[in-house]
Amino acid sequence: MIPVILSGGNGSRLWPLSRQGYPKQFLPLVGEQSMFQQTIGRLPDGLSPPVVVTNEAHRFLVQEQLQSIGCTPLQIILEPFGRNTAPAVAMAALEVLSSGRDDIIAVLPADHYIADLPAYHRALRVAQERAERGDLVLFGITPTAPETGYGYIRTGEAVGTQASVVSEFVEKPDLQTAMQYLASGEYFWNSGMFVFSARRYIEELAVHYPEMFESCELAFEASESVGGCRLLPAEQFRHCPDESIDYALMEKTETATAVTLNAGWSDLGSWSSLWDTETRDADDNVLLGDVVSHESTACYVRSDHRLVAMVGVQDLFIVDTKDAVLVAHRDSVQDVKTIVNQLKAANRSEHIVHREVFRPWGSYQTTDLGSRFQVKNIKVKPGASLSLQKHHHRAEHWIVVSGTAEVTRGSDVFLLGENESTYIPVGEVHRLTNPGIIPLEIIEVQSGSYLGEDDIVRLDDIYGRAPQSSTPLTERPGSLAAKPAVAPAKPKPLPAVAVAAQG
Repeated sequence: MIPVILSGGNGSRLWPLSRQGYPKQFLPLVGEQSMFQQTIGRLPDGLSPPVVVTNEAHRFLVQEQLQSIGCTPLQIILEPFGRNTAPAVAMAALEVLSSGRDDIIAVLPADHYIADLPAYHRALRVAQERAERGDLVLFGITPTAPETGYGYIRTGEAVGTQASVVSEFVEKPDLQTAMQYLASGEYFWNSGMFVFSARRYIEELAVHYPEMFESCELAFEASESVGGCRLLPAEQFRHCPDESIDYALMEKTETATAVTLNAGWSDLGSWSSLWDTETRDADDNVLLGDVVSHESTACYVRSDHRLVAMVGVQDLFIVDTKDAVLVAHRDSVQDVKTIVNQLKAANRSEHIVHREVFRPWGSYQTTDLGSRFQVKNIKVKPGASLSLQKHHHRAEHWIVVSGTAEVTRGSDVFLLGENESTYIPVGEVHRLTNPGIIPLEIIEVQSGSYLGEDDIVRLDDIYGRAPQSSTPLTERPGSLAAKPAVAPAKPKPLPAVAVAAQG
């Protein structure tokens, strides 16, 4: 069985911790590892290396987090933009079939929490057995509350231990309907996890959604695998319908089977679900970081860098980051996404990146910003290097705080130690490299008429990013850098997939 890890969401309901540039699946929300790493780490022994499907912009995050846990994936599929779960799974299935295999694949979102691993492993084995019989399997979670944030399924005839035919898919209900579902005992939460044969998925998709099958096949044929990553070309991929597995296939197939999963599952889709998951103190509070509480109950407070104190409050969710603070009542915490939409409408950047922005070579953080200057704290990993680049509108001063910097400035290449500095004029070709074995930290002072990250002309880059930045102008200087890119795609033949008549 091959795990297919879906890692393309933005997690906007967990703002301000989760953001477009560094979404929730890459954050250590519960425990020390990220949700993405935990998804891989809890897989049972004996499975194939995973196929990871993610956004092109998260390529280096995925590679770094895989490397840190010693996991070499079968393939990383890079989407130029999201097209929901059905096309993502189709690409993974085509990837498996293109290698001449017809394995069972387990589709697992990268941002779920599961407490009971033995129960999870047992359910996976049952699902694999049903998939080997030709079923398209999903996991139904026994509901513990009248949850209105999940879709539900209704089960029918049992087809073995822990497995039943899916009779009906239902939308997220209102509270009264959810209470009726809970009381009936016939309804389960739809977990969004699936198990089926790669070939069966493609065959069924070709029958029930031929438009999606054909567009996915064309996009895959136009792609190329380079350095363990397959980049799907935007021109072809944009024609794939934007649809979930449920709507595209599971609600239409006659072989949908539900395997019951009782393993302490949560999709961690909101701050309230994190409050449910974490251990609470005697006052029913979850207090993470530097937090002081007095006569406050049933609150969730998270602070990563400074003291947060609360007095005489209850049912509040407080999340403090370096550039944004969220305060929400328990009854309204599901509506955090509306704040994210307001930030988008106002052309702000706080929904896109944190104050500290991560890059394949390290990170940078803006510490001060004016109309014609910007101050950044830049950290470069040992052996890492920024691109060889130039700027049309800004000059830069670099001061080394710690470590050793190798500086390329025009035709000169020289070393700088602690407390040493250099100046990069407007238009000068330059590069910053850390040749040492400890992290390099510098202060960069920019000055000029325009300070946006899109004023970067890349001439060479060891990470394969675009020669010249193509990121559009942003509303706040320094908020975004160019997206990484992979070499142009070449068509690659697919193995024949036997499908029924497609109309």
